[in-house]
Amino acid sequence: MSRRTRFSQVAVAVSVVALAAAGCGKSSTESTGTPTKDGKYSAKGIGLAYDIGGKGDQSFNDAAYAGFKKAQVEFKIGGRDIEPQAGESDADKVQRLETLAKAGYNPVIGVGFAYAPAVKQVALKYPKVTFGIIDDNTIQAKNVADMVFHEEQSSYLAGVAAAKATKKNHIGFIGGVDIPLIHKFEAGFDQGAKAVNPKIKIESQYLTQTPAEGGFSSPDKGENAANGQIDAGADVIYHAAGLSGQGVIKSAAEHKVWAIGVDSDQYQQSALAKYKDYILGSALKNVGGAVYDLVKSVYQGKPLSGEVRGDLKSGGVGFADSNPKYKAMAAVASAVEKAKQDIIDGKITVNTK
Repeated sequence: MSRRTRFSQVAVAVSVVALAAAGCGKSSTESTGTPTKDGKYSAKGIGLAYDIGGKGDQSFNDAAYAGFKKAQVEFKIGGRDIEPQAGESDADKVQRLETLAKAGYNPVIGVGFAYAPAVKQVALKYPKVTFGIIDDNTIQAKNVADMVFHEEQSSYLAGVAAAKATKKNHIGFIGGVDIPLIHKFEAGFDQGAKAVNPKIKIESQYLTQTPAEGGFSSPDKGENAANGQIDAGADVIYHAAGLSGQGVIKSAAEHKVWAIGVDSDQYQQSALAKYKDYILGSALKNVGGAVYDLVKSVYQGKPLSGEVRGDLKSGGVGFADSNPKYKAMAAVASAVEKAKQDIIDGKITVNTK
């Protein structure tokens, strides 16, 4: 039976401390814990398989890792997280998930839509294991939780912030890969910006056509794209590009213009500390909360299944205001807060295309 849940808020501090030393290597890590003996949870722990870019991207994968670590600490259970490999196939993903399920991990979570074929196949083979997949809702199985988000809503807030903060009425969007999921980010961003200024100029660029070309894992591509948009006149740039977004933020800081981060609160990320003064805010996607909530449900013996979608009302998406410079821009912060409430109240419906 499908259940919906309010995504738990995962403390940023967990990811900031843990990720400082995590790096972007291809190794996997494993830790052990003592499962409960009350019959509710007897698995080895949590199994987590990362998407392109891996742990250390300061964004999407790191958000998942924060939820993984929070659940381990709170429930005193073990866990294993495994990095992706360059140029891997669906068969590689199947093998990775099977390794985790066979070893006794539960739940087993695929971080990213690319895991959909693998989750579908492996979940059928291990019906007593709960599987989770982030950013995909196509798998219909009793032991699978499809953890998805209204990314367009947080992106709308990013668009409002950008349009209010720009001094040139000229902003930019950089997507990692030209796919429907990232189109949602762009659609919301454009709508939010144009709600503030219908005549605003918006640069738009996708780094690659497919994930295999490195659109989510190439900071150099992000930096080059941002350089081009800044040269064209943009003074606020929003990225939805995973690890590539680090290059966008670097470029923005070097040119002393604003960047808007994505998924995690990138102002708080240690690897981006030297650029943080130029991170206006971040469009949040509570991937960590989704991971944590799924683990909690399995731990308590009531596994989530079906579509579990996060939105502004549930706290599944949002806009980070950690930068004191953002908070000092009263008109920007006020406009973003009003837009957030209008979306929650149903006064604004955000485009997904």
